[in-house]
Amino acid sequence: MAELPSTVPLTLHPIYLRIRGPSIYEDENQRTWLHLVMDTGGDLQVQLRQVNHPSGHNGITTSLLTSSTMPSMWTLHLGSQYVDSMGQFWCIVHHVKEDDMEEMILELMDDS
Repeated sequence: MAELPSTVPLTLHPIYLRIRGPSIYEDENQRTWLHLVMDTGGDLQVQLRQVNHPSGHNGITTSLLTSSTMPSMWTLHLGSQYVDSMGQFWCIVHHVKEDDMEEMILELMDDS
């Protein structure tokens, strides 16, 4: 019988995520994160997935519009939100680890 994936909610979030190339952010531990803007029909959400991607390698691309509208950096603020390089606040909708891959979803807060 196949083992089910192990999904664990995480409460320790990256201290910062800094842009390193199209669609690629890097955290304080030099781990790379791929971003994807999600269309929820309302609030702006961004999915970030921690991926094994060599630092400085820009092989993954997205549209210019998506990459140019993303903040250059997110910094952890008050433990459960991020403030971006444009002064906007993002709440952490969820942050989980499934097997060896982390996934985090951030949502732009209305009062930003």
